[in-house]
Amino acid sequence: MATPIIMPKFGQMTEDSTIVEWLKKEGDKVAKGETLFTVETDKSVMEVESFEEGTLLKIAVQPGIAVPVQSVVGFLGKPGEAIPEAKASAPPAPKKAESAPAATPLAVAAISAPASAIPAAPALFRISPRAAALVRASVIDPTPISGSGPGGRVVEKDVKVYLDAKGYHRLRVSPVAKRLAAKEKLDLLAIRGADETGRIEVVDVERAIAEKPKPMSKMRQIIAQRLVQSMITAPHFYVTVEVDMTDLAAFRARIKEKGAPYTVTDFISRAAVLTLKEFPEVNSSTDGMTIRWNSHVHLGLAVSLEQGLVVPVIRNADELTIAELNARAQGLAEKARAGKLAPDEMTGSTFTISNMGMFEVENFTAIINPGESAILAVSSTLNKPVVLDDKVVVRSIMKMTLSSDHRLIDGATAARFINALKKKLEDIELWRTLAP
Repeated sequence: MATPIIMPKFGQMTEDSTIVEWLKKEGDKVAKGETLFTVETDKSVMEVESFEEGTLLKIAVQPGIAVPVQSVVGFLGKPGEAIPEAKASAPPAPKKAESAPAATPLAVAAISAPASAIPAAPALFRISPRAAALVRASVIDPTPISGSGPGGRVVEKDVKVYLDAKGYHRLRVSPVAKRLAAKEKLDLLAIRGADETGRIEVVDVERAIAEKPKPMSKMRQIIAQRLVQSMITAPHFYVTVEVDMTDLAAFRARIKEKGAPYTVTDFISRAAVLTLKEFPEVNSSTDGMTIRWNSHVHLGLAVSLEQGLVVPVIRNADELTIAELNARAQGLAEKARAGKLAPDEMTGSTFTISNMGMFEVENFTAIINPGESAILAVSSTLNKPVVLDDKVVVRSIMKMTLSSDHRLIDGATAARFINALKKKLEDIELWRTLAP
């Protein structure tokens, strides 16, 4: 009998995953260790390899379908080998990922509007066959139509009255534009022609297509859920300081000439780790009832990707030198951009740094990652006039903002923490010992 291919569990928090692409098609031979398909988890795309050789007999779960982990997604075996019934192994009612809920049979004739999402037809929406045929021919959305038939059923007469009231017969639509609108399930009454005559052309329909609501990727959905959760549950409190980076920038330039690879983020990370050891409450978390103290610093570094934001975690960062921090950070960032981060490499952080210094921003605040009590937002280093020894001089100034969970961290604690961090960054003698 054929061997089932199982959707693996990529991390402790992963409950379901979505197949992005099958790299083999039914009937293809598969070698042991060869990649069968790719999977999108919460924040990464992973490759799934075959544990044995054989022929891909059946693909049970198509791309774009989210299924629980440990579900059967296909079968591997010898050509002609018996394949078990998919329903006997597959999870009940797999859900379609990144798509709107399926329409009910009675709402099949409904056509979506371009500029804003038309709500799904109500469960009791009723339309007669002749009315539905007229709706399809007219390329409109029937859901706003009031039905005069039994039980509120929309009949052909109702559609005609609606079209007259909306001035449908005065619309001027090119045949190609109308066919395209029908194909894309748009409502011609919601589209306006851009030229002087008001005639709806293909370009107007294409603009409407571009404006249609699109489902969020699973990554963006997870990001949205977690950030909303954080803002709702953790009362955020912000403290901002300016750091004079002039001397540290000059020091970094000198050691860079000797081959030192350190980035500004490396110095900030090392200084943050040292400061977190002095302020353990900032490296802790709370659920509002209890406090969890962390004996190690697991440092999260926010990395911006085209698909969204990921936060790779440097574990036990308090035990690493600045050189080791640099190596770990570079390795994780490369994996993040290649979509190769494992779920366990993005969980368990105790403190996060979000550095937007490369984007020419003067100041910003960051939202605390759930499970942490603070996050550090690092802005760009900009030349500014400052008063130094009673003289106005130009210095390289960088703003840092600490977002704190006020349930655990008081304002005074946050202020002492960020000023201790500032002091370390401005202490060149310290860096001569830490980054020789």
